[in-house]
Amino acid sequence: MYQYPSNQVMNRCSSALTMVVFSWFPHPMAALCLRHVSLFYAPKTIRKCVINAKLETEKDDLLFQNAMQRASLRLKETLRADPLFVDPYIECLSPPDILADATCGLHKHCLATKFIDDKLVNVMRTNEELRQVVLMTDGMDTRPYRLNWPASTIIFDVSPERIFKQSVQKLEDVGAKIPRRCLLLHVPSETSDIQQHLQSKGFNGSRPSVWVFQGFPIVSLANFKDILNVVSNLATKGCLLFGEMPVWLGDIENGTTSTTMIDKLFVRHGLRVELLDYEEVAHNLGKELAGDRYINTLFVAEKLQYSDDQMSFWRTEFQRIEEEGDEEGFEEL
Repeated sequence: MYQYPSNQVMNRCSSALTMVVFSWFPHPMAALCLRHVSLFYAPKTIRKCVINAKLETEKDDLLFQNAMQRASLRLKETLRADPLFVDPYIECLSPPDILADATCGLHKHCLATKFIDDKLVNVMRTNEELRQVVLMTDGMDTRPYRLNWPASTIIFDVSPERIFKQSVQKLEDVGAKIPRRCLLLHVPSETSDIQQHLQSKGFNGSRPSVWVFQGFPIVSLANFKDILNVVSNLATKGCLLFGEMPVWLGDIENGTTSTTMIDKLFVRHGLRVELLDYEEVAHNLGKELAGDRYINTLFVAEKLQYSDDQMSFWRTEFQRIEEEGDEEGFEEL
């Protein structure tokens, strides 16, 4: 007969699991963000104590579960009678038996998805030189397959590798393809040097780019600063970074975001940011939002400084002009 473990053993397992959770999520708010709200948090079930403290299955993989929940929301929106957008490929990434609820309001995640889609299309249309797109996602983003990208567009998907690989396989199985003369390249979000990997994949820091941030796993303020540092180094002046970021990055007080802290955070990395109100965005689209709790905030940021490659180019040009001037002056003497 099976014997249940003693309370002493269970307490040791609980303590060990707690230490593991907070070692994954250095910022206390980040740890809470994964277990408090239905969209981005772990289900409220008792986890089995795993000896090696590793996630063994998709069921225990918080990143996978959160990405799946977001995919489910996009599928529900697609299945509505009056959808804000239609994602023809999202069904293969969603759990089975997803039913649309015509009575519920528009979820903020779906509103953000529509906003990002429109922003991307408009930015690409108005800048003929813009052919580099960086999507920082959860690994289940179908934009590379469903948006009408201009020819020669290179799409860099920065996301968890294990989720991205599974998603790509499922998308290919249902016939999803990247538009002709476009290229999709993946950069694992687990890498310790995202900037180096982007450059090794062919990202050109002297050419325009657009950066999208939605669903990317952020576990601490330092982690987000690292991402902003990559954008600061690689994005040319005038480039845009937009999408959704965790609201706790703004030092939540009384349930609101500290815009002052957010402003300073972006300015330190050469970016000017604007936080957008979901209600206002929904009103402009003639839609009514659902009353679900949400832990993200919508933002648009513009790069105000030159990229490292641009600065390197101007330093080389300035040095060349100086040397030519010295040679001409010597000849005159």
